[in-house]
Amino acid sequence: EETACDAAAELAVNLRPATSLSQVKRLLTETDEAHTMMARFGAPSFGGLKDVSNSLRRAEAGGTLNMGELLRISMVLRTLRGIVDWRSKSEGVKSILDDRFDAIMPNKYLEERINQAILSEEEMADSASPQLATIRRKIRSASSRAREQLEKMVRSPATQKYLQDPIIMRDGRFVVPVKAECRGDVPGLVHDTSSSGATVFVEPMAVVEANNEVRVLLSQEQAEIDRILGELSAEAGNFASGII
Repeated sequence: EETACDAAAELAVNLRPATSLSQVKRLLTETDEAHTMMARFGAPSFGGLKDVSNSLRRAEAGGTLNMGELLRISMVLRTLRGIVDWRSKSEGVKSILDDRFDAIMPNKYLEERINQAILSEEEMADSASPQLATIRRKIRSASSRAREQLEKMVRSPATQKYLQDPIIMRDGRFVVPVKAECRGDVPGLVHDTSSSGATVFVEPMAVVEANNEVRVLLSQEQAEIDRILGELSAEAGNFASGII
C-alpha cells in the first residue's frame, strides 16, 4: 500500500523472511540508513514510476512507440533524475545504499527530447521538427483560403436561401449543408446526405483545390509525425537496458 508503482508492490507482496544472518544484517542496515537519510534530507519522490519495460524492449527491437508510451518513458526518466538529485543533496554521506543509487541511469537528453516534441498523448508540438512546423503552417493557410471562399458564399444573398447551416467539416473537407431540393443551384461535389435526406453536404467547386491541398498536407503531417515517433522510439531503444 505504501509503494509508488506496481512493480514495487509486487516485490513487497512477494517478500519472504531472510534465512541468512549476514543477509538479515545487511537488510536491517539498509533500512536503518534509509530511515536516517530520510530524517535528515526528506524522502525522495518515487511518484511517476511506471513499468515501461515492454515499450522499451519493443523500441529496442525496432518498433515504433506511440505518444503515450513515450511520455510515460519521459515521466520515468524525470523520476529517476529526481531520485539521483535527492541523493546528491547528501553527497559526502556514505551509505550502504550507494550501489542502488549508482545503478540509476537518468537521461535528461532523452527526457527533454520527448517532452519538447510531444504535448500530450494525442498531440505533437509544432516544434518537434522544422518540417512539421512548415506543414502545419501550410495547412492553416490552405484551410483559411477554403474558409474565406465558403464564407463569401454563405454571406451572399444569392446563396443563403439554399443553405441549411453554416460551414462545417466533413471527412476533413470544408463543405456547406444545402437543402436537398436546391442541390442543382450550388455547383460542387456532394460528399454526404443527412439521415433525413433533407440536406446534402456540398463541397463548392471554388474550394475543391484548397480542400485537396489540405488533404495532401494532412497526409504529409501524419507521415512526419510517424517519422518523428520512429526517431524518438529508436533513441529510447538505444537506452532501453539502462532505463529498465
